[in-house]
Amino acid sequence: MVNGAPPRRQRLLTLVVLIAISAAGLAGCSADGSPGLDPDAATPEEVLANAKTIFDETSGVQVSLSTTAVPSGVTGIKAATGVGVHPAAFEGTFDLSVNGLPASAEVIAVDGVTYAKNSLLLPDWTEIDPADYGAPDPAQLMSPDTGFSGLIGAIVDLQRGGSIRGGDSNEEILTQYTGTVPASAVESLIPTARGGFDVALTISDVGELRSADLTGVFYKGAGRITYILTIDDYGTEQEIIAP
Repeated sequence: MVNGAPPRRQRLLTLVVLIAISAAGLAGCSADGSPGLDPDAATPEEVLANAKTIFDETSGVQVSLSTTAVPSGVTGIKAATGVGVHPAAFEGTFDLSVNGLPASAEVIAVDGVTYAKNSLLLPDWTEIDPADYGAPDPAQLMSPDTGFSGLIGAIVDLQRGGSIRGGDSNEEILTQYTGTVPASAVESLIPTARGGFDVALTISDVGELRSADLTGVFYKGAGRITYILTIDDYGTEQEIIAP
């Protein structure tokens, strides 16, 4: 017995204590063990800092980057999909526009080197410089100092917006944020980016960055266009090796 309490009362007190302990633990972390943060009480800067920490500490993610508006006469990237992991490596597919003509390539980036394979021009895995194709350096996309993480850390003038449903079967609650970011933080995604960029992003209820719409001048003389970045499946594990 506790302080002479009868057995039934003791069991009730024990249950109350266990519930309190469990609630305190849940307040400190998300369902997947990510750092806990109450978005209603935190500032937008704290939410983004937390999202950066979660991204930097995950084993890997599924990544998608796309636009519908690569101008004709420009060599640039229309879409990229694949898996990014820590330590920084990437494996996936790039869809390019080469002076208005479509081209696709399989891509592997690991140990600071990018390899591409294309059925027409590069039938065998070949070491390339992605900047020659107006494409990001995939090896840097998962770096804590550049790529997606660098983009998160460079956003300023943050404003919190409303909440929307998203994720599988719209079961997640995503909070919207807007801000601006300099070209220096966007160049790791599109090397020819210049000027300032408007950013609209969503953060999940467990603190994960899920999407970022970037609008600005990505190609000289091409005007402002929008790229859409989506990040899913935090905790992805995949071994990526050089071909």
